[in-house]
Amino acid sequence: MNYVQLLFPDFSLILCGFLLCRFTPLNRSVWEPVEQLVYFVFFPVLLFYSIIRTPLDLHAASRLLGAGAAMAAVGIALAYALPHIPVLRRYMPIRLHAAAAQVAFRFNSFIALALAERAAGPAGVQLLAVLIGFCVPLYNVAAVWPMARHSEKSMLGELARNPLIIATILGLCGGLLGLAIPKWLEPTVSRIGGASLALGLMAAGAGLRLGALGQAKVLAGAVLTIRHLLLPLVATALAWALHLNTVETTVLLAFSAIPTASSSYVLATRMGYDGAFVAGLVTLSTILGVLSIPFALGVLGGFA
Repeated sequence: MNYVQLLFPDFSLILCGFLLCRFTPLNRSVWEPVEQLVYFVFFPVLLFYSIIRTPLDLHAASRLLGAGAAMAAVGIALAYALPHIPVLRRYMPIRLHAAAAQVAFRFNSFIALALAERAAGPAGVQLLAVLIGFCVPLYNVAAVWPMARHSEKSMLGELARNPLIIATILGLCGGLLGLAIPKWLEPTVSRIGGASLALGLMAAGAGLRLGALGQAKVLAGAVLTIRHLLLPLVATALAWALHLNTVETTVLLAFSAIPTASSSYVLATRMGYDGAFVAGLVTLSTILGVLSIPFALGVLGGFA
């Protein structure tokens, strides 16, 4: 598989978003509402449609979900173990680590779904949609928990209002009840889903900035190493140990290597932490995805 051709459409959209934001009147004041629209409307519609349009055997997907949960646990554990490693402890500012740890395990859902569609087709999108819905609560709790003492909002309330979780639960319930989207509505829903990927990727590009990474280089290197090297290795081991099939392996490896969530810096800023530092990590993670995705799918995929 030619991974340059596979990745080019998605990363070219990220580049377009970056160039439009930096060199045209379409600056951040334009792209911030676009991010909100995609996150709260378009993307949940895509998740719901991806799950409900094809019956899903949850028992058959249980191995993939188990692998996803195990990978999530490893990523979270590694991220929060960093300040306790003797060699690294002195280079881990407590507040910066609390804000940056989420970068090691969170994921960019827009890139994930676009990549799954190209690498594994509709079956891969459906499996990844369920995997996203399963892992989002775990990752959100792990991201919010160390910063929660500076927030007056309820963690459970934030999770209950998460549009990705709501869309996934509704899709799963609808599928189990045998519900389906009417034929006359499918074209509209399908086009909304397609728009969510394009706009989401461009919005991710519009948010790129390296900023203040120099203030904690070891911390930055550590969380990005977990995100782009260690998690793909963990995913490979899990795929081999659990005997995942080809589509499941492709989905898990892609999921393990994609860039971190672009909303990480929004969460850090909202909770009173250094959003500029986290924004730099998100930018560098997006760039590293160009290397880690071919590494996971092309190199490690042969060992899974």
